[in-house]
Amino acid sequence: MSDIVKPLEIAGYFADQQLPPADRVVLAAQPEPLALSPSQSALIVVDMQNAYASKNGYLDKAGFDISGTQSCIANTAKAIEVARKAGMTIIFFQNGWDPKYVEAGGPGSPNWYKSNALKTMRNNPEIMGTLLAKGSWDYELVDALSPQEGDIVIPKTRYSGFCNTNLDSILRSRGINTLVLTGIATNVCVESTIRDAFFNEYFAVVLADATNQAGSDAIQESSLYNIATFFGWVSMVDDFCQAVES
Repeated sequence: MSDIVKPLEIAGYFADQQLPPADRVVLAAQPEPLALSPSQSALIVVDMQNAYASKNGYLDKAGFDISGTQSCIANTAKAIEVARKAGMTIIFFQNGWDPKYVEAGGPGSPNWYKSNALKTMRNNPEIMGTLLAKGSWDYELVDALSPQEGDIVIPKTRYSGFCNTNLDSILRSRGINTLVLTGIATNVCVESTIRDAFFNEYFAVVLADATNQAGSDAIQESSLYNIATFFGWVSMVDDFCQAVES
């Protein structure tokens, strides 16, 4: 392996400090361990909605395999419990639009052409108004992952959690520099949010076994490769829990 791509011994906001804060932990990750402070980190739960994780939700109706979503839900719940006990900020994203789909954009928006939810409804007029519409069952977070007092819920209308939301302001006002992500879909909204986190100078790590892709297993592997190689770090829920609980 060349020096250009050789992993560092450790990465993260505190990696260059000889005397890090008392709550500094080191998370086992790829391509190298990541140092973080739970008090300056947020757990980001991306779009764990019926649309993406439940039978008869949008992804299921659009023909995507959702068989992996139950383990994703269980592992996300485990990560949330540990993060909450550690005092980490918990942020839930909800992806979707107003019931008339004004926020989705019309033919003048690329979203109108690329959103599989919108395409599915156009191809099946009888379900128009039921997918990812605010106030609908499809839009709601899954029952197993209900936000608690103190958690933050941020609605979003595009793939990235940074696009047209107050996420950046919320994070900076709390002194947060590291994001730990779970959710669906790995290759769409999770990866899009991690890319924007990188562009906005945040350290971002995805917990791979608390995510699920839209597409084949190869899509999941490709997305995790992209994240670990170019935009952030990849870890697992057990590694996260062990690091934070320590």
